[in-house]
Amino acid sequence: MNAYFRIRFLFCRIAILLLFYFPVEAQPVLYTSIKGCVLDQQTQSPLSGATIILEGSNPLIGTVSDENGRFRLPGIPIGKKRIKVTYVGYLPFLSDDIILSSGKEATVTVYLKESAISAKEVEIRGDYHKYESLNKMATVSVRSFSVDETFRFAGSYNDPARMAQNFAGVTSGIDNRNDIIVRGNTPMGLQWRLDDMEIPNPNHFAAVGTTGGPVTILNDNLLTNSDFYSGAFPAQYGNALSGIFDMRMRIGNNEKREYWAGMGWNGLEIGTEGPFSKKSGASYLFSYRYSLLDLAKVAGIHLINIDPQYQDINFKFSIPTKKAGTFTITGIGGISYIQLFDSPKKQSEWMFSDRGEDLANGSNLGVLGIQHQIYPDHSLKIKTMIYLVSSLVYTRIDTFSINASTPSIWAGERSSETKVTGSFEILKKLNPKNSLNGGITYDHYFLDYADSAMWKGSFLKNTDSRENMDLIRGYTQWQNVRSSSFDFTAGIFGSILLMNHTWALEPRFGLNWNLSAKHRIDFGTGLYSQMQPRVIYFLLDKTPEGSLIQTNRNLNFTRDAQIALGYNFIPSENLRFKTEVYFQYLYDIPVKPSIPSFSLLNSGHEFFLDRQYSDSLINKGTGMNYGIELTMERFYHMNYYFLFTASLFDSRYKGYDGKERSTAFNVNYVLNAVGGYEFIMGKRKWGVMSVGLRATYAGGNPYLPFDVDASKASGESIYDWSRAYQSRFPDYKRLSLRFGIKRNLPGRNMEFVLDLQYRTNYTNVYLQRIDPKTGEIKEFFQMGFFPMGTWRVQF
Repeated sequence: MNAYFRIRFLFCRIAILLLFYFPVEAQPVLYTSIKGCVLDQQTQSPLSGATIILEGSNPLIGTVSDENGRFRLPGIPIGKKRIKVTYVGYLPFLSDDIILSSGKEATVTVYLKESAISAKEVEIRGDYHKYESLNKMATVSVRSFSVDETFRFAGSYNDPARMAQNFAGVTSGIDNRNDIIVRGNTPMGLQWRLDDMEIPNPNHFAAVGTTGGPVTILNDNLLTNSDFYSGAFPAQYGNALSGIFDMRMRIGNNEKREYWAGMGWNGLEIGTEGPFSKKSGASYLFSYRYSLLDLAKVAGIHLINIDPQYQDINFKFSIPTKKAGTFTITGIGGISYIQLFDSPKKQSEWMFSDRGEDLANGSNLGVLGIQHQIYPDHSLKIKTMIYLVSSLVYTRIDTFSINASTPSIWAGERSSETKVTGSFEILKKLNPKNSLNGGITYDHYFLDYADSAMWKGSFLKNTDSRENMDLIRGYTQWQNVRSSSFDFTAGIFGSILLMNHTWALEPRFGLNWNLSAKHRIDFGTGLYSQMQPRVIYFLLDKTPEGSLIQTNRNLNFTRDAQIALGYNFIPSENLRFKTEVYFQYLYDIPVKPSIPSFSLLNSGHEFFLDRQYSDSLINKGTGMNYGIELTMERFYHMNYYFLFTASLFDSRYKGYDGKERSTAFNVNYVLNAVGGYEFIMGKRKWGVMSVGLRATYAGGNPYLPFDVDASKASGESIYDWSRAYQSRFPDYKRLSLRFGIKRNLPGRNMEFVLDLQYRTNYTNVYLQRIDPKTGEIKEFFQMGFFPMGTWRVQF
C-alpha cells in the first residue's frame, strides 16, 4: 500500500508540473464559443427567433436562435459568463455562471416556460430559478443538478451517485460503494434512468438486485443537467419506492470535433465528440475508460495487493432529419472482474486465523436504446423508444484451512438478466395553462439464474432456472397553471406483472404555490409500488419430501403511500433555504414466517443480495419512514458555493411477528457540509485554482448480530434474529478535502484535482464476519486516509 501512495503522490507532482510548465507571460487572450439550443419547457420543441444576449457585454454580443432552436455566440473571452434568453410569450431565462475554458466550447440547453398570465394578472414569478427541476411535472422532493457539481464537490470522484449523497435525506452505505439510501429506505427502492430508459445497476462489480457499486460506469463527461427525486415523484415514474435518478446524456458538438483524455479514480479515459457532417446536423459522442490499476499491472507495476479490472464505454449518436423528426442512439457498456484471494497471503493475513477465502467476481452490463422524437406541431411531442438491457454477474468462492490447504469450492453464482423494452409517449400542450401527457411501456425479461452454496455439509441450490417475465406500465398526467403563482399536477400510474397477475393503480397529486417572489410552498402525495428484485421470485426452498420449489413466485408488489410538504425561502437568485417534512407508510413488504423479524426491506446495500433467508416469503410486513430535512444552499456564483443539509428521521419496520424495529438504514440523523472557492489566476484568466471541503457526520447503522453459540454448534454463520437491528455501529464521521488547478492554453486546457479522503482518527466499522469454528467475530472498517488524483486535458 505504501508503494501505491508513493505512485499517487508522484502522479500528483507530475500533473502539477505539466500544468505550470508552459509560460504565461506571452500568453494571449483566449477565446471560445457558447452554443446551444432554446426549447419549450413542456414539449421540448425548438423555439425559433429567441433572443440570446451575453450579459454585461459592451459592445453588446447577441444572436437569435435558428429554425431548429440552435444558437452560437463565437469569440467570447474565457472566464465566467452568463446569457439571458427572451422570447415573446415566454418568461425570460438567466443562466447560471458558465465557466468558459480554452479548447472546449460551452453548450447550454435553455428551457423556456410559456407565460400563463393574462393582462389582468400580476406576475409574481419571473426568471428561471436554479433550484427548479428540469421536469416541470415534479413539484416536491426533487433537485436538479449540473455535471459541474460532480466534478466540483469534494469526495464525489466525478460520480453522480456520490455527489447526490450530499443532498438532504440521502445517506451512503459504505465508503467503497456509492449506494443511495433515501429517507431510510433500502437502496433497492431507487430507480436509475438514462435518457428515459430504466436501467439496472450502472456500476462495476454490481450484484443482482442491488443499485450501487464501487465504480460507476456512467461517464460524467457525457452527462448533462439531470434530476434527482427523493420521494413523491409524479405519475410518469413508477416501479420505484424511494427515489429516481433521472440521468441525461448530452448531445455531441455538431459543428466542431473535440477531444479529451484523463486518468484518475475511474480509470484511464479517452473521449471525442463532433459532427458526422456539418451539413446534416448529426453528431456523435463517445468515451472509453480502462482500469488504471489493471493497466499498471499490465505494465509490470503492482501498486496494491488486489487488481480490479474494468473497462466501459458511453456513447450517443444524434441524427436529426428535416421532416421525420430526430433519431438518437444511446448506449453504455461495462465489464469488470476482481480476485480477492487469501491463498497467496501469509496466514496472519487470512480472513480468519485458521482459514481463508478465495473470491472471484465479475459483472457485465450493456444498454442500447434507439429513440425517435417528432413534433407534428409546436404544441405536440411524440416519442417512441426501443431499448435492450443485459447484465451478467458471476461469482466463485473457494475456502481452505490449515488442515485442508487446497482451496475447494464453497459457493458459486452465474446470473443473467436481459430486458427488451418498447415505449410510446405523447405530450400535448392544450394551451399555456394546461398540458397533458401519457405513455405506455412494455418490458419483456429473459432471466437465467443459477447459484448454490455449501450448507451443513452439502450444496444448497438457491436458484436454478431459466424464466421469462413481462411487465406492462402506463401513465397519464395533467398540469394546470392556475396563475403565475399557483400550479398543480394530477396523474395516475398503473402496472401489471403478467407472470402472477399482480397489478397496481396509483393516483398522484402535487402543487406549487408561490406566496411571493421569495417564498414558495411545495406539496406532493400519492401511492407507489415496486416489483420485487427479479431473482427473489425464483428462489428455491426444499419441501418436506425433499424436492425444490419456487416459493416466492406469487409475491405481490411492495407498496407505499407518501406525502411531502416543503417550504422554500429564496432571498436572492443564488441563495436558497429549504425545509421539507415527509411521511411514508410501506405495506405488502415480503417477510418470513419462520424468521419473524426478517424483512426484505433491510436488504440491498452489500455486494450481494442474500438468498439464504429470502425464500418462502409472504406480503405481510409493513414499514414507516418520517422526518424533516433542512437545506441551505449557495449556488455557484462569484467564485464560491456551499451546501449545508441536515436530515432527522426515523425508519421502522414490522416483520411477521408484528413487532416494530429499526430498519438496517435507520441512522436517525445525517449532517453534511460541502463548499468551495475558486481563485482566478492572471488578468487574462490563464488558470483557476480551487479548494473544496466536505464534512459528514451521521448516526451509526443498526446491524444484525451473530449468535455465537449457535454458529459454533452448527459450524455455519447463524444470526441472532431475536436481537435484529437493536445494536448499532458507532457514529460515522468523514472529512474530504479537494484541491484543483486548471490551466487554459491556446486550443486546449488541462486540469488536475486531488481529493483527500480522511475519516479523522476515527475508524468506521461497516461489516462483521464470524468464524463458526472459533466464534471469532472480525470487523471490517471503512477506508482511512485515501488520496485520489484526477488529471484531464480537453482540446
